[in-house]
Amino acid sequence: MRRLGVDVGGTFTDLLVIDEEGGRVWVEKVPTTTADPAEGVMRGALRLIGAAGMDPGELDHFLHGTTIATNIVLERNGARAGMVTTDGFRDILHTARHRRPLTFSIYQEVPWQDHPLIRRELRMPVPERVTPPDGDVETPLDEDAVRAAARRLAEEGVEAVAVCFLFSFLNGAHERRAREILEEELPGVYVFLRSEVAPRYREYEAFSTTALCAYVGPKTNRYLERLSASLRESGLRSELHMMTSAGGVATVDGATRQPANLLMSGPVAGLMGGIWAARLAGFDSVITLDVGGTSADIGVAPDGELRIKHLLDTSVAGYHAMLPMAELDTIGAGGGSLAYVDGTGMFHVGPQSAGAEPGPACYMRGGTRPTVTDAMVVLGKLRPESFLDGAMPVDPALAEQALREHVAGPLDISVAEAAASTVGVVTHSMIQAIELNSVQKGYDPRDFTFVALGGAGALFACDIGQEMGLPRVVIPPHPGITSALGLLATDTLYEFSTTEMQPLAGLDWERLVADYAALDDAALEQLHRDGIADDAIELRRFADCRYANQGYELMVRVPALEGDPQAWAATVEEAFHAEHERVYSRRFTGDVALVNVRTMGVGRRPELAWPELQPGDGDPSRAIRHEQDVLFGVEGRPQPTRTPFYDRGRLRAGDRLSGPAIVEQFDATTVVNPGVACRVDRHGNLILETSPA
Repeated sequence: MRRLGVDVGGTFTDLLVIDEEGGRVWVEKVPTTTADPAEGVMRGALRLIGAAGMDPGELDHFLHGTTIATNIVLERNGARAGMVTTDGFRDILHTARHRRPLTFSIYQEVPWQDHPLIRRELRMPVPERVTPPDGDVETPLDEDAVRAAARRLAEEGVEAVAVCFLFSFLNGAHERRAREILEEELPGVYVFLRSEVAPRYREYEAFSTTALCAYVGPKTNRYLERLSASLRESGLRSELHMMTSAGGVATVDGATRQPANLLMSGPVAGLMGGIWAARLAGFDSVITLDVGGTSADIGVAPDGELRIKHLLDTSVAGYHAMLPMAELDTIGAGGGSLAYVDGTGMFHVGPQSAGAEPGPACYMRGGTRPTVTDAMVVLGKLRPESFLDGAMPVDPALAEQALREHVAGPLDISVAEAAASTVGVVTHSMIQAIELNSVQKGYDPRDFTFVALGGAGALFACDIGQEMGLPRVVIPPHPGITSALGLLATDTLYEFSTTEMQPLAGLDWERLVADYAALDDAALEQLHRDGIADDAIELRRFADCRYANQGYELMVRVPALEGDPQAWAATVEEAFHAEHERVYSRRFTGDVALVNVRTMGVGRRPELAWPELQPGDGDPSRAIRHEQDVLFGVEGRPQPTRTPFYDRGRLRAGDRLSGPAIVEQFDATTVVNPGVACRVDRHGNLILETSPA
């Protein structure tokens, strides 16, 4: 089987092809074409397919992760969208939950008010009303009002419309009829229904999610349609699949139905790649750190299973997206993070970044401000000759000059100390983020394997592992391309859910079984539409539960709906108590209620067959390509230490290194600190033993 994974980042587009039968892997990095990412994807894909000696028609799978939807929201350049909503509720997007990011500041920016996804004049109220608990129609839909709203929106030139009626999760008939009218009056305009995008209670979050689909949908969907057409024209036979925020892949058809599901497409691919690499090395529970040029993504996967955020915690740039998203956190710390001293004499690293243009000072593209990359060059951990195998020119003198002018001079320290301090500060930021996502969520990071990936992750991995007392660090075979690799190791996944609202004590079993059956049918229909065979399908059921009168829920896995209903309820209740105790360190004896029920439909893909390295004799000296002094911290100060530089491509299974050492390859550089042991496993992973003796 031949698979191609493509991950589009802000600076580079990463590509990986694996020929599982032939046991070969090819990787490529090409600059991201910001104006039209599809251009860079096609250029890189065709170049890599050619390098592998393949024809596009020979590819069995083409999988893609992208930040296009994320960037639309961050850059606030989405579609001009309209909304049709229940009369009297046009301002739900504005009032939200009456929360303000900074409680006491009168000058703060509130994203959903200062930069609304859909402007108030484009939110059209129409008479209609259904009521809880059964979705009975109180006020019929005024179809003439919907037509009038559609014509007004046509005059305003909207590209998409969100239809958000109150309590439509109980009865979506009015929304479906409104869509029919809108499609008649607005041909070619995208229409998204709240009852399909977010069929759950909590009106603001559901309205915001539907508005996000309308905001990002036109650009995202046109990009996917354009890329799909280009792939077909190139002779590709396999269907394009997209990584979703929930940690699964979906067809273009599935992704375009809910484009907001792509908001975390890129970062999640890295987490999935980290989980795969750890499993390949024989480890389950994983913490991943994916460091690029601008940001670092941190993920936690206990027992190798990614966790899904609570639906009230899923937001992007301040806008709520009540859709399943993997538990990930992003901070502004990367290779391009700027080091500077502010007007009060305080030293900072990030979150501002030099970006791809002009980039770090050493890139010789006009940048004059020092970055983390410049600091690594000054410390000797990055050699100019090794940048992308020498394809990218780097000038160490410019890195020294920038650090001297902007950090060492103002702080009255040496350039070496400035470089070490820069790396130390950004490393500490990453450690804090890892603790926030592990310790503060009930996990001891010392029980996890730490996987470092991204173009810069392996530079910091050893420092972080030693500082946090982590037992080991895994550096995947291609750290800088692991997000693309994660795409290839991911199953197809769709999530369907609805609000249930009933106590576990006195459970309405027939209603519950019927609701889960409807969700199961929807999942099976989508998976069959994708061509997934029945023997590759798995249905996973979950429930959002809470104690009676609590305001928020926790998600737990539930067993099959078989046997005694009381026994089923008792199993779910105990699972909820255990999860509540894990998260909040206590459990209560009160009644437990169901709030939402979910089915995740999984289409299992064949296990990725990764080639094995040739066995070595344990002596890695054959791979030494260079030796030089590198500045490592000794008693708090950078001291020169003679260090061998290894060519990772020449290391063999069973080789053992002892730090200090630097391992270089096309897409990343790995630092092994003095005294740290490193071994190469049979799949080419580097395993660093960082726990204290």
